[in-house]
Amino acid sequence: MDLNTKDGLGVAKFPKKFDNQEGSVNSKMKGTGSISSKDMLVRADKVDLKSLDMQLEKHLSWVWSRNSESQRIKEEWEIDLSKLEIRNAIAHGTYGTVFRGVYDNQDVAVKLLDWGEDGIATTAETAALRASFRQEVAVWQKLNHSNVTRFVGASMGTSNLKIPAKNPSSDGNTTVPPRACCVIVEYLPGGTLKQYLIRNRRKKLAFKVVIQLALDLSRGLSYLHSKKIVHRDVKTENMLLDAHRNLKIADFGVARVEAQNPRDMTGETGTLGYMAPEVLQGKPYNRRCDVYSFGICLWEIYCCDMPYPDLSFADVSSAVVRQNLRPDIPRCCPNSLVNVMRKCWDGNPERRPEMDEVVRMLEAIDTSKGGGMIPEDQSRGCFCFAPARGP
Repeated sequence: MDLNTKDGLGVAKFPKKFDNQEGSVNSKMKGTGSISSKDMLVRADKVDLKSLDMQLEKHLSWVWSRNSESQRIKEEWEIDLSKLEIRNAIAHGTYGTVFRGVYDNQDVAVKLLDWGEDGIATTAETAALRASFRQEVAVWQKLNHSNVTRFVGASMGTSNLKIPAKNPSSDGNTTVPPRACCVIVEYLPGGTLKQYLIRNRRKKLAFKVVIQLALDLSRGLSYLHSKKIVHRDVKTENMLLDAHRNLKIADFGVARVEAQNPRDMTGETGTLGYMAPEVLQGKPYNRRCDVYSFGICLWEIYCCDMPYPDLSFADVSSAVVRQNLRPDIPRCCPNSLVNVMRKCWDGNPERRPEMDEVVRMLEAIDTSKGGGMIPEDQSRGCFCFAPARGP
């Protein structure tokens, strides 16, 4: 009987190979009389204790997982893992990996979070990851908007989940720790907005495309704010595109319901380069930190470039707060769009517009006469950036 079985009291029994080792020891000592304690100690040293420890740990983890699952009431957003097929990895992050997969016959993206089961993360770090997961799901599951990535479901325990192994074993799959978790959302084939802008860094975007992407993002943020949700990490890497170039907001790992008292929302949360001055300074903030970040994204969409390419993160942080540093706006940028950028990234959050106002300003912009940055191979147009900068 191996360690994957237990007696009626739930106590793990010794594996067969240990019994065989004991039998081997006894057979060697037949006819030698009584066994001395010294002999027994020598033979005990030959037992593979490391292997036994590993088997016992695996067994206890399995028992813990099974008991936890049987006692815990499932949340309404938890999915049936038997309907989920994991395929290839498409992105890697600090706290997990995103895979492409199929759930219930629909293409999905599966964000698998590591809950510290590698033995490296501390108990506090693991607890923080679990709290982040619940927070993300709590925010995401209630959202329903064409410019927000659609939430499909999540799982608190993925002991039955198999993912393709980097170095395939006999069955070509690898299992994940029983206390890991995953978030499942619709799969968007267009990749991130950041990747799209990088691909168009030299030829730039038509003005109508700039406004379309900006409107998609502003409408999505306006919807979130109407639900009292602050994204807190608005950047082009967290925006996804579908097959028709429609933009959808993704990644709610640091999003939270807006506090009624701004003083309850503090701390440097977000990505340098996109973070509002009040956030960089650790001051209280509200949803208008997202408006500031939108202004930076709007510049990035228009220019297909990255802000502050020659400055370190530390320099950017200091200059944004102390010197009111903002990205250089090209001279060819229409005043109507310049006005939106400058209002959004105003150093005083009270002077920034609400996102629904930003939507109205963008909707009023006329794109029929152009206004974007002309491709470099044409004889006329905007040559504001020379040499070309970019990611």
